[in-house]
Amino acid sequence: MNLNAKTAAIVIGVIFLAVGILGFFPNPLVSPTGLFAVNTVHNLIHIVSGLVLLAGAYAGLGSALALKIVGVVYAIVAVLGLVSSGNMLLGVVLMNPADHWLHVALAIVILAAGFLLDDEPAMA
Repeated sequence: MNLNAKTAAIVIGVIFLAVGILGFFPNPLVSPTGLFAVNTVHNLIHIVSGLVLLAGAYAGLGSALALKIVGVVYAIVAVLGLVSSGNMLLGVVLMNPADHWLHVALAIVILAAGFLLDDEPAMA
């Protein structure tokens, strides 16, 4: 299996959906008191991010463009998180320092996938 933008969008999209759903249940990883602090708005953002990536992979948007859009959004969130004070981003999204650095890493990975991977598998 060749890694391409579609595969990356599907894998990252499914992970976002899973994390978004997991955040609604008490657990030590993603919860209001977990390693990565989340609230309902944060969970919904993860779910929407996953849906955008899956829509890009399976609809007309295109996988690479969906990755670029989500990557830019996460880059903005990363910068806002690093320069903001307190645990509420824009007053509505619960975050902690682990979230801020995860968003930096996600932005890098998602943007790299969007810009560096082929949008469709190469024809053999």
